[in-house]
Amino acid sequence: MTAFTPREIVSELDRFIIGQNDAKRAVAIALRNRWRRLQLTDEMREEVLPKNILMIGPTGVGKTEIAR
Repeated sequence: MTAFTPREIVSELDRFIIGQNDAKRAVAIALRNRWRRLQLTDEMREEVLPKNILMIGPTGVGKTEIAR
């Protein structure tokens, strides 16, 4: 897998999702951080705690699409 920057991830999400800029940015940063953690040695990985995202909102705002 290639290391994408958050900006590149947001750009790809922009192709499918209109608006939701803050959510797309948060997801992009989380994906990048997850990928970076996976590149660490097992020893270092234990020291870097993952962060999660909780997406809330009414039906039809794009939560599922962003998660995809």
